[in-house]
This record gives sequence, structure tokens and C-alpha cells, in this order.
Amino acid sequence: MAHAAAKHDHAHGHDGHDHHDHEEIKVFGFWLFLITDVILFGTLFATFAVLRLSFDGGPTPDELFRMPGVIAETFILLTSSFTSGIAVLQMHRGNNKGLIGWLAVTAILGASFIFLEVSEFLELVHEGATIGTSAYWSSFFTLVGTHGLHVSIGLIWMVGLMIQLAKRGITPVTKRKVSIVSLYWHFLDVVWIFVLTVVYLMGVM
Repeated sequence: MAHAAAKHDHAHGHDGHDHHDHEEIKVFGFWLFLITDVILFGTLFATFAVLRLSFDGGPTPDELFRMPGVIAETFILLTSSFTSGIAVLQMHRGNNKGLIGWLAVTAILGASFIFLEVSEFLELVHEGATIGTSAYWSSFFTLVGTHGLHVSIGLIWMVGLMIQLAKRGITPVTKRKVSIVSLYWHFLDVVWIFVLTVVYLMGVM
């Protein structure tokens, strides 16, 4: 195996090496993006923590939050993190069909999460909690909405990647993209756990 890989590298000469460096730079770029995203969410959480008792006479979260829906959203997102892990496993096995299939399952779960979140937002607005109702609801919609926007971007990215995989199969480039999108997805899962705890659980207590 190692011998074959060495031969393969040798055959590709400097080209293969340069390409590998290029891929590594892109991965590094993604890590930088992730760090800025951590800072972004950190700022939003800090803002929320400061404003979480500013209701200005508007409705309070314990009056409006529907926890069964939130628990369903959490379950769906955690499951999608698991399925994205299976997709990566299929990629390492060289199973392109399995990889696309599990990415599709992950995307469907992600879309279901967004559907539930949008439904929840519409219900809150209907109940009189809009982004302009109070400082609390402004920070709530900004924080939870930013996470939802990130999930939506991840979905578009995943669909584009599935199309690329269907055309080109598993290559060093598509491998990097799958690894990165999976990492991004796990990151959004971790952020959601914080949202669940800080926003929802503390909101209904």
C-alpha cells in the first residue's frame, strides 16, 4: 500500500506535491474561517447574556417557548451530525454512492431542522414576539437566526458537493470538501447545544 502510494507520488512528481500543499492551504483557510465564526457566535452569546432579562413589557420566553419542538429540532440536528459522520466513513471506504446517499440524508435532516425553526419563528411573531418587541427578542432572533443561516449555507454547500461527487467521484479535492463540510456541520451542532442550554433551557427556567 505504502509502496503503491510512493510510486503514485513519484509518478505525479512536483505537481502532486504542489496540489497537496494547495489543498492544505485551503484547509488552513477553513480553520481560520471557523475561528472567526467562533468569535462571531461568542459575541452573539455575550450580547444575549447581557440582554436576556430586558423584556420591556413584551412576552417572556417561558410564556412562548414550545420545548417539544425545540427538543425535536435538537434530535434532528444531532442525528444529522451522526449521518454526516457515516458519510465521511463511506468516503474513506471509497464508496461514492454511499457517500452521496448519507450526505443526502444529512441534507434532508438539516432541511427539516430549518423548516421547524422557521415554523417556530413564525409562531413567535404570531404570538407577538418580533425582532423589534424588546432587547431580549432582538438578541434571540439574531443569535438563533444566525445559527439557522449557517445551517442553510451548509445545506446549499452539501447539495453542490453531492452534484460534484456525482460528476467527478471521490478525488483529493472532493475528499477535502467533504471533510470540511462535515467539520462545519459538527461545529454547528456544538453551537446548537449552547443555544439549547443558554437560550431555551435557561429561558423556560
